Amino acid sequence: MNNKIVILFCALAALLCVSFAISLSSGSSSMTPGRLIAALSNPSGTGTDSVIIWRVRFPRVALAMLTGMGLAVCGAVFQGLLRNPLADPYTLGISGGAALGAAIAIVSGANSAGALTLPLAAFGGSIFSVALIYFISSRHNFSTHTLVLAGVIVGFICSSLVLFIFAVTDASKLQAAIVWLMGDLSTASSRLIVTAGAAISAGTALLWMFRQQLNILTLGDEKAAHLGINTALVKKIIFLAASLITGATVSAAGVIGFVGLILPHAVRRLAGPDHRVLIPASALAGAIFLPLCDTAARTLFAPAELPVGVITGFIGGIFFLLLLLRKP
Repeated sequence: MNNKIVILFCALAALLCVSFAISLSSGSSSMTPGRLIAALSNPSGTGTDSVIIWRVRFPRVALAMLTGMGLAVCGAVFQGLLRNPLADPYTLGISGGAALGAAIAIVSGANSAGALTLPLAAFGGSIFSVALIYFISSRHNFSTHTLVLAGVIVGFICSSLVLFIFAVTDASKLQAAIVWLMGDLSTASSRLIVTAGAAISAGTALLWMFRQQLNILTLGDEKAAHLGINTALVKKIIFLAASLITGATVSAAGVIGFVGLILPHAVRRLAGPDHRVLIPASALAGAIFLPLCDTAARTLFAPAELPVGVITGFIGGIFFLLLLLRKP
């Protein structure tokens, strides 16, 4: 590992600590570093600071870090697998399926049955879309072009069904669905963090095991096959692992756009296309970025709180506008 990469990871680790501290200390009741350290050192305390940190902010920040990590890793992997710089978890229709499952649960009132009902419904929707995309792609030997087209088609179908549900549903039931579809980290709980964290960690570990195969696949299917890679099998495994992560993140935090798109772009410019570096660097970048966006969402217009997807969408739009305006 060269010095540039070592410096990059040291910088990302330092920024992660800064992001964590800023996210925990910021809010309706801001905390000085001394108060924050005292509260963190007393997780079972009954003081106001300890309660705010451990029962309110820490679960939310932890969920934001996990979600950001998962979305960034999936974006990096999908962009490499599909050899498409605009590929991300949402390009492939996976988030559309999760949104459909969540919308059905919300408007039917099923989400009131328990705290995990909505995440489970969203995850079920994502599994449905993954299965449909997998079936369509398998009919064409899991080719890259078919995978992209299948994802776009399934995404459009799911989005249309969500709009149909909204159109025929009583307006009083739509508020929760709309907020969730724009990204919502306010439902963070220890159970949700453990469940989503297990799925995201398992999927990321599996993708890391295939980092070398991913590097070879970026050369093209024919060259990868000549180098001894079973391209169809490897693509299936990578696609399913990334889909598991996407389903877990969307089911836990709603639909948060652009994280899986802009962060791999930025990291790739700094670290290069090698997935041995790109995957962990993207994971760290996502864990830094999303908690800061969520902090902005809950503090910019306090006491009102914005969906975090509004902040990520605004930043993502500016990011790509600047890319377009750059001289070639």
